[in-house]
Amino acid sequence: MQRVRELFAVPANTAESNFLRREIAGRMHERLALIKINPKQVLDAGCGEGSDLSILQDNFPEAQVIGLDASLPMLTAARAARNAASSSMNRLFGKWLPAKLGGGNAGNAGLICGDFARLPFGVNAIDMIWSNLALHWHPQPDRVFEEWRRVLRVDGLLMFSCFGPDTFKELREAFGRADAAPHTLPFVDMHDFGDMLVHAGFSTPVMDMETITVTYETVAKLMSDVRAWGGNPLANRRAGLFGRHGWKQVLADLERRRRDDGTIPLTFEIIYGHAFRPVPKVTSRGEAIVRLDLRRK
Repeated sequence: MQRVRELFAVPANTAESNFLRREIAGRMHERLALIKINPKQVLDAGCGEGSDLSILQDNFPEAQVIGLDASLPMLTAARAARNAASSSMNRLFGKWLPAKLGGGNAGNAGLICGDFARLPFGVNAIDMIWSNLALHWHPQPDRVFEEWRRVLRVDGLLMFSCFGPDTFKELREAFGRADAAPHTLPFVDMHDFGDMLVHAGFSTPVMDMETITVTYETVAKLMSDVRAWGGNPLANRRAGLFGRHGWKQVLADLERRRRDDGTIPLTFEIIYGHAFRPVPKVTSRGEAIVRLDLRRK
């Protein structure tokens, strides 16, 4: 996680990749609209610079929306953006809405720097966890799911998106022909995520996947966007310089992938998942819980 924090230490470096985050957030909200839920506490796990926080607050105006991220600079940018927006709106409507604007809990929203797998919440503390294109940065997603289930209340909702194995496949193939060292994350398969959710104690997880292809006019712009996604946080990444000859091979491989319209493709496999925390079947001591629904005559 320390390497990931370092890669996201300068929010401006990731700005070029925000277009896809916004697109995926919109598609997640379309899925969320089909689910009936009225949460009191919502956690945005991996909130980054906070773009999803205001949208979640708009969807659930009476909820307390909390943003958590491992990068303190990202949270600093999120706080600055939130304060600027709040100040601007309060100045504009202060005469007519002297109380808290909109009547929601936006002013009480919290920002926390922390690890997905070690949340600073007690058991049954959160009604909904939202995570947009962040889970793949954690090296142990199975532990993350266990922690998310711990803090969710019964019938609480988990909704997330993340990268799947075909993400950056063009780049992976190009580097693979020039170098044996890993240059991209080994993203987890959708079915493995589903198994992890079941093992962690979630009920009937719903998994979905789609492939999005982004095209570029130049290799330089493609590589710039890849770096904006966070680069290579692998502990076993190449320690030394890649070498001029190897780099030329990679560039040539990507150039050969140009389509008839002259653009170079880059694939993103997007995995979507949602699941609920079910009613427990055993006590903390392992004793079975039997529920009797007594009908009144």
